[in-house]
Amino acid sequence: MMDLGIVQSGIFEDVPKHGRFLYFQLKHDATAEALTNCLNDVAQDIDGQTAVIGLGDACLAKLQAKGVEPLEFPMYETRDVQVPSTPAALLLWLRAEDQGDMIHLAQTLLSKLSACFELQSNIEAFTYKEGRDLTGYEDGTENPEGEEAFDVAFSQSPAGGSYLAIQQWQHDLAFFKSKPQQEQDHTIGRRLSDNEELDDAPESAHVKRTEQEGFDPETFLLRRSMAYGDGEKAGLMFLAFAGTTESFKRIIAKMVGEEDGIVDNLFTFTRPLTGAFFWCPPMKAGRFDLSSIV
Repeated sequence: MMDLGIVQSGIFEDVPKHGRFLYFQLKHDATAEALTNCLNDVAQDIDGQTAVIGLGDACLAKLQAKGVEPLEFPMYETRDVQVPSTPAALLLWLRAEDQGDMIHLAQTLLSKLSACFELQSNIEAFTYKEGRDLTGYEDGTENPEGEEAFDVAFSQSPAGGSYLAIQQWQHDLAFFKSKPQQEQDHTIGRRLSDNEELDDAPESAHVKRTEQEGFDPETFLLRRSMAYGDGEKAGLMFLAFAGTTESFKRIIAKMVGEEDGIVDNLFTFTRPLTGAFFWCPPMKAGRFDLSSIV
């Protein structure tokens, strides 16, 4: 039975029209007491819907958090693929239908967090068409829905918490679009025209590398990715929520061909610039709640 009152509802709801991702590092002189006070102060402005908060290892360590999985992001570097690990102490995912509202909220949060945090990066994102990647293909086609999605995204202990895997993928769209349409379809594993999965797609097709039912045990994520673009740089902010970090680790390991040597075709035209795990705390009485871990 879903209890939306204990979770950050922005994780569960549809992807918004506008998004902003704010990454922070912890100031060197921030004490545990100062950090606790800072988070308590900003909690009144983070409703879990227009702003989703995720805590990184540095923040959790300073709080001496208990009961949260280690947030060590998998890193790979081979001849064919590079998957970096770029941890941060805090992440805010701002979500809005009106960009002006998001800007006002960002300024309020930045002011309150400045006591303990330094802004590391700021990425603007958006929903492209009805939820497509900038390649034109639908993103998150096999996402779980309803109660299944709730069970996938949130942990049982602590109840309502969620682990976020996030990466910024930078596409070479000109190179991808220069491929014949059939090669584009085989890269993804679906037809662009009707989004149908291709039976004759190669084993290196992205769909086949990440088919969630193809794992033992079956491995599911709730994806909430958004497109981004800034001048010549454009791509996908990949977000995936789950009740454990292991779900994403299994999928990225298969994408890089850790066991069978087959590398996901995604790496032929795009690459991740960043990668990090965050723990998204549950909610209580309209505020994010740290009482279960500190």
